[in-house]
Amino acid sequence: MHFQWYPGHMTKARRMMQENIKLIDIVVELVDARVPFSSKNPDIDELAKNKYRLIVLNKADMADAKTTAAWQNYFEAKGFFVAKVNSQKGAGMKEVKSLIEKACQEKKARDKKRGILNRPLRAMVVGIPNVGKSTFTNSFAGKACAKTGNKPGVTKGKQWIKINKNVELLDTPGILWPKFENQAVGLRLALIGSIKEEILNTTEMAMEFIGFLKKSYPGVLVERYSVDESKENLEILEEIARIRGCLMKGNQTDIDKAGRLLLEDFRSLRLGKLSLEVPDAQ
Repeated sequence: MHFQWYPGHMTKARRMMQENIKLIDIVVELVDARVPFSSKNPDIDELAKNKYRLIVLNKADMADAKTTAAWQNYFEAKGFFVAKVNSQKGAGMKEVKSLIEKACQEKKARDKKRGILNRPLRAMVVGIPNVGKSTFTNSFAGKACAKTGNKPGVTKGKQWIKINKNVELLDTPGILWPKFENQAVGLRLALIGSIKEEILNTTEMAMEFIGFLKKSYPGVLVERYSVDESKENLEILEEIARIRGCLMKGNQTDIDKAGRLLLEDFRSLRLGKLSLEVPDAQ
């Protein structure tokens, strides 16, 4: 499988971020806690060099808690401030606010010496599509000020949002990078819904995902679908189709429909809290 999605508006968004970075004190980068490595845009490191950095492990409620703790240690060891949040419920927002203040302490002290008082800290919120930036921004601000949607590409332009007298946020559109060097990264991003569904092969994705579950979370497929995990991935997908009534004319199994059902079950937590990658494997 080959994964790539870099529409024209992303080039424009990247240029806009480059133009605004000089106004920014801290870059708040959202990653998906289920795939923190794959959902971390390598271009952001170049864009945000010489800025304070905060990594927000968003959707932490959907990930394996032990693995998320390992990712927090991994990023902290690299010098990032790190927070775990559930933007939908607002969990972790107080920690984000205190970490922004903590990260920018030196900056505030420098401003004070120069006689610059009460200037709000300016944070740029960045991340890949569908990682939950707008939901995070609304939750952080305590009001609906950013457009949200459960699909990539909802935020098209920049938005300045005043959080309080201490912090202003610049919400930006989600951007990927032009080429995935490792297609496993593309697969993981496709699984969490950060790549446009229309360009993907659902059946192949589902079979890859079945292979991953058999290896990393044995028993999950048995518990959810009562299938035999010793079978080949395609056979398991066909078994899921039969068990869940994904059938076409003539009682033929509809494996594409079964694949969509499997992916939806993963994204809706019906398979439990799962992480698709661990730090020491990167």
